[in-house]
Amino acid sequence: MNRGWLELPAQVSGSNHFVNTYYAGKDRNYTHLYDKSTFASLWTAYPLYSSTIGGTREESWAPNPSLKESEQINIWEGSYGVNYGSTIYARGHLMPDADRSNNATMQEQTYYATNLVPQVQDGFNGGVWNSLESAVRSEIPSSDTLYVVTGVAFRKVGGSENITYIKPQHDTKQCPVPNYFYKVLLKVKRNSNKAVISASTVGFWFENKQYSGSYSSFAVSVDQIEQWTGFDFFVNLPDSIEASAETNTSWSSFQSF
Repeated sequence: MNRGWLELPAQVSGSNHFVNTYYAGKDRNYTHLYDKSTFASLWTAYPLYSSTIGGTREESWAPNPSLKESEQINIWEGSYGVNYGSTIYARGHLMPDADRSNNATMQEQTYYATNLVPQVQDGFNGGVWNSLESAVRSEIPSSDTLYVVTGVAFRKVGGSENITYIKPQHDTKQCPVPNYFYKVLLKVKRNSNKAVISASTVGFWFENKQYSGSYSSFAVSVDQIEQWTGFDFFVNLPDSIEASAETNTSWSSFQSF
């Protein structure tokens, strides 16, 4: 793993943690921090550029071949099949398949069980979250890369939130449901030597529930999401640039950068 990649959070260690980067040939797809105790990737980080988008959706649900099937929730044989009020839990992608729809190998890797978590479908996965994912793709710089980290949290740091457990229809394990979903984004500007000279970031934070309204209402600073999750994002930026960039709370400011 190249620890200089701009999308990577600071590395953490733990007996239940599995960190891996996936490739299509020599091209990196995404890196994730998978927690075997919660059957969830706590973050999934990747570069987003125009050549990997614009294709069609090709579903290929599968277990992650880098892990034992017993360390994953079986959602390759079907979705969770658990009702949540008037809707159901969907297999929510952390890295959207549409972000890699123009590369068959990369897109297949987005359908690994380790890239999927239970997410309320109506009014969230199929609504405001989907709209945010589309908006993120529209922000790919024409001459550079957009850096993305998407993840989940079960509790905020220091919190005592109740965690719901569900039993998926194709598995005997109890699967914890994330209470929160987040996304943090980074754009950079470089000089003639390709060194980063300025940057802009923004974050989004949602509870795992039904929503109405625009995703832009849920923009927060990356600093705030770091406090809530305990992760340190975009650590490979120069320190002074990182400190300034991660205070932004405005989606429109990020768009205009």
